[in-house]
Amino acid sequence: MKVILRADVGNVGKRGDVLVVADGYARNFLVPRGLAMRASEGMMAQAGSMRRARDTKDAAARSAAEDIARRLVPAVIHVSARAGNEGRLFGSVTTVDVAEAVAAQTGVELDRRKMHLDEPIRELGTHRVLVKLHAEVEFPVTVEVTRA
Repeated sequence: MKVILRADVGNVGKRGDVLVVADGYARNFLVPRGLAMRASEGMMAQAGSMRRARDTKDAAARSAAEDIARRLVPAVIHVSARAGNEGRLFGSVTTVDVAEAVAAQTGVELDRRKMHLDEPIRELGTHRVLVKLHAEVEFPVTVEVTRA
């Protein structure tokens, strides 16, 4: 069955895409939940406008993410934490701490879920935290952990 997606559906497609899916999948899942509608001639024009709106919104989101990346890549974010004599922290620095420090020092609000740390920072020094704000925009933030 040929359908037009009305919303983004994981592993299937994005809003405005015209797809051919199994009849049962369309009839029992996509259409009843309002995620898709049957494709007809009139709906094909509407699908084109949905794709254009999606592309415009995506371009604006990418541009905003690139602007934030340009501001944060050269910046060094300072986080202070209690540490022992060997430079090991008594706790750890997590993405929540990094997000708060970025907001306080640069004024840029980042979602902690957009940041990636393999494991929490447990030592003094300079560390890199990857931030992925958009599917095509991923950049490192330099974090300097100092003794409190």
